[in-house]
Amino acid sequence: MSKVLTVIDAISEWGGKIARWFTLCLILVIVQEVIRRYVFNAPSIWGYEVSIALGTSLYAWGFAYTESKRAHVRVDVFYIHMSPRVKAIADTIGGFIFFLPVIAFVVFAAWNKMFWSWSVMEKSVEGFWYPPWYPLRTMIFIGFSLLFLQGLATLTRSVYHAVKGRDL
Repeated sequence: MSKVLTVIDAISEWGGKIARWFTLCLILVIVQEVIRRYVFNAPSIWGYEVSIALGTSLYAWGFAYTESKRAHVRVDVFYIHMSPRVKAIADTIGGFIFFLPVIAFVVFAAWNKMFWSWSVMEKSVEGFWYPPWYPLRTMIFIGFSLLFLQGLATLTRSVYHAVKGRDL
């Protein structure tokens, strides 16, 4: 079981490294767009859609990495005062009641949207460029699938700690 969790963590780490490249590309696209718009008074027709696609991909792929580092925002009013075992119990209950059903629904919806998008070869209608949108739908599906997988690993660790009283 520990090896499977290590593989999932490695996949999330890999996804985080890919998200870093999305960040760099997004910065470059926005900087060139600002320079074109305000220095040369010649904005591109593609900057807006590309920045949306890169930003969305960055977030979707970054979710699993953030979950692997346990860095998602949480309200620590009570949680910070709990013992590690009680925290694990709270994480287990929250994982089964909230995380798994919600993320499973999101992954299912993302799959349906991706499948539909590929079947009709969806294009963006936001601007004048009309880029294909199905690669973005694929990135969203992969990102949320990675989050679901990492969430299962986190939940497994929480259940183990709640039952055994020690980390897996």
